[in-house]
Amino acid sequence: MDLATRLAELQKRTTEHREVLLTEEAAKTALVMPFIQALGYDVFNPSEVVPEYTADVGTKKGEKVDYAICEGGKVKILIECKPASTALNLNHASQLFRYFSVTDARLAILTNGVVFQFYSDVEAPNKMDDKPFFTFSMDALKPADIKTIEKFSKSAFDIEKIVQEAGFLKLQSLLRKELEKEFAEPSEEFVRMMASRVYEGRITPQVRENFTKMLVAAIATYVRDLVNDRLSNAINAASPIPEAEPATPEEEAEVVTTAEEVSGFHIVQAIAAKWVNPKRVIMRDAKSYCAILLDDNNRKSIARLHFNGLTTKYFGTFVAKDETKHVIHELTDIYQFADQIGARLQELEKQLEPA
Repeated sequence: MDLATRLAELQKRTTEHREVLLTEEAAKTALVMPFIQALGYDVFNPSEVVPEYTADVGTKKGEKVDYAICEGGKVKILIECKPASTALNLNHASQLFRYFSVTDARLAILTNGVVFQFYSDVEAPNKMDDKPFFTFSMDALKPADIKTIEKFSKSAFDIEKIVQEAGFLKLQSLLRKELEKEFAEPSEEFVRMMASRVYEGRITPQVRENFTKMLVAAIATYVRDLVNDRLSNAINAASPIPEAEPATPEEEAEVVTTAEEVSGFHIVQAIAAKWVNPKRVIMRDAKSYCAILLDDNNRKSIARLHFNGLTTKYFGTFVAKDETKHVIHELTDIYQFADQIGARLQELEKQLEPA
């Protein structure tokens, strides 16, 4: 099972159970340990994942960090956990700050099982930064998040590359926050810059006030138009599609199965396991889409992945021979169509009952 699929399953668990994980131990067991496992580390190997890691720091004796991920006797990653109901802040990272300077670790994670904040020593060597260079929320994973998380996995871990990229990620995160602030409440500098591009007169206080209101409205309209365009594309894409003919050898030579298609297939396969043996769910890739079939039968389409060369990705569901395409923004959106997948499987096998 690849990382994207593991994270998709963990995201589903997080969404379903976060409200009842009110203690630190509950969050660690249900959310944090599975995340460490998803990265490829063996949580049952005490030489690789050390729970309640202790290192005496100055006058502080016996303080513990929840987890230390080690390799060859050296600490790679420090992890401090809080209850899922706790909003993280810098005060929760006091032990991470102290341990960072006395261990070999150059990567620290502060988490409540839902939100994960990653810290390094971008600003000063061996001193943990005050701000995380990367943050993601497990209940709102984006494709870009998964690509970044992959760099922390056991198989891909390279601390020098991580620290090098940490500076870029930190600046990128800060820029995004500044953009969000400017879009919500444009600063005087931003208003003046935009006004000067379209207005030739003097920027008086009244002109600036008017432009501030117009700028907020223009940004809101632009974002709304982008959303409407996507919705229109999705509606136009929903149309009956005939069963595909088998690909010719020449067409098969042009087919490239991507990692996203494989991950999408595994998600559908996991959903379908409620009704059928997952071994019966087969992926058959084509040039324009990736078909997911029951019993490798071209007349038994369960779903289709329309990912190839498209800016917007679509997930196709079936009723009889009619396909409806749905816009998806990330692979985990496929879980929203579990009912349609189940209904299709029951349609294909009239007497089918959930396993």
